[in-house]
Amino acid sequence: MKRFTVTVNGTAYDVVVEEVTEGAAPAAPAAAPAPKAAPKAAPAAPKASGAQGAVQIKSPMPGNILKVNVKVGDKVGKDTVVAVLEAMKMENEIFAGQDGTIASVEVAQGASVTADQVLITMN
Repeated sequence: MKRFTVTVNGTAYDVVVEEVTEGAAPAAPAAAPAPKAAPKAAPAAPKASGAQGAVQIKSPMPGNILKVNVKVGDKVGKDTVVAVLEAMKMENEIFAGQDGTIASVEVAQGASVTADQVLITMN
């Protein structure tokens, strides 16, 4: 028997493979092993843009915007949830990441976004 780690769609699985010779009956399958815990997604970190003092909050992954919690001119703290992104049937909160004022909201509720797409800019 040989032991392997196989990654499928970003989830790692430990598998044991038994070599079967011709004419031999395969062993009864064992219960499927539990997948290794996937690393927890970090909140979207704001990234500086080319504009002076402007910060871009980008989507950490592709998905759909379930909710936009801010509007232009809102003052936010670093722990403020500015949007909620649904990806892979999970709701992911997107945080401001720093104190500031919302300069623009680039997406609307129901919008489909790609990874690294700008969602919100702030000063």
